Amino acid sequence: MAKEISQQKKEHDELARNRLYGLTDAIYKQFLDGEVPSVSLPTRTKKNIEYNDESEVWVYGDRESERSAKTVKGAFQLLKSVHTVDFLIKNHLSQNRGSTLRELYYISENWDIAKFREQPESDRLIEDLEIITGLQREYFHMRPEEDGATMFGPIRIREDTKRGDRTIHCQEDIGESGYQIPFNVENIEFLDHDADFIIAIETGGMYARLIENGFDEKYNAILVHLKGQPARSTRRIIKRMNEELSLPVVVFTDGDPWSYRIFASVAYGAIKSAHLSEHMATPGAMFIGVQPSDIVEYELSTDKLTEKDVGALRSELSDPRFATDYWKEQINLQLEINKKAEQQAFAGKGLDFVTDRYLPDRLTDLKVI
Repeated sequence: MAKEISQQKKEHDELARNRLYGLTDAIYKQFLDGEVPSVSLPTRTKKNIEYNDESEVWVYGDRESERSAKTVKGAFQLLKSVHTVDFLIKNHLSQNRGSTLRELYYISENWDIAKFREQPESDRLIEDLEIITGLQREYFHMRPEEDGATMFGPIRIREDTKRGDRTIHCQEDIGESGYQIPFNVENIEFLDHDADFIIAIETGGMYARLIENGFDEKYNAILVHLKGQPARSTRRIIKRMNEELSLPVVVFTDGDPWSYRIFASVAYGAIKSAHLSEHMATPGAMFIGVQPSDIVEYELSTDKLTEKDVGALRSELSDPRFATDYWKEQINLQLEINKKAEQQAFAGKGLDFVTDRYLPDRLTDLKVI
């Protein structure tokens, strides 16, 4: 299987190379035809995302914006795009190398007038290339700066790395911090497992609590630490395990508007990366909590909502990803009680309360156990 994975990487590289060349060929052809070079991209706003009935995730709609050499700004954007494509093909794909998003920004210092003014500009350009080619940035060997999240549970995997294959059982062969998810999870093969479901957890404290209390063993659960707003590799591996292993997914976060958006990014996709929703989102993912109704029912310790919290909740009432009776009821309840709560608030009921009562009750309600 290791040879097959290596062959898959070669095929991915060839696909990325061909599609990147396709972009430059299209621009060159426009020059030959006497046309002003341009590319069209979907408008990346909340107003331009729509629900795809087939894939059950939120994707970009038909609204587009044009990057054209008719303007000086547009011409510079196209110039930077061509420089970036040249770098990705010659340095990454041809030499089997990789760079972080931060490194790309500094590499452009050698591109004279094509250099980026700030990192967000180079980050957006990589997103543009994803949209144009229909490929994830991992196909270009671009990786994030931050470390990956972790997972812990009854599953054995094989990871194809630059230093050879590694076969790892994610309970038996690792410490309590868990298996660190690599930036490119397409290099992982799922060998076997004894899991019944996946629980994605926002905070490190709650992730550690579930491991310490043996929740993974008692309920045959794969625990995934989201590490706040989840990285793309985290969302991708959750989707792969859900689809390839037929494991249900539940998401456990804090009880505030920002955490609800963490759930939405796992289940429906993020607005910023809606072009990748079909690769990253797990539409069957279910929200456990902390629910606003839990705050009331369990009398959890709380903090008062800030003005930003209130604004975010009201924004979510018009967010298509929260356009269900359940979310409208929960969000309106939270606005009414004017409170929010962290996952760790359950510790006020005892260190075992969350694993012995709350989670089993909620998982039963959701028909997961």
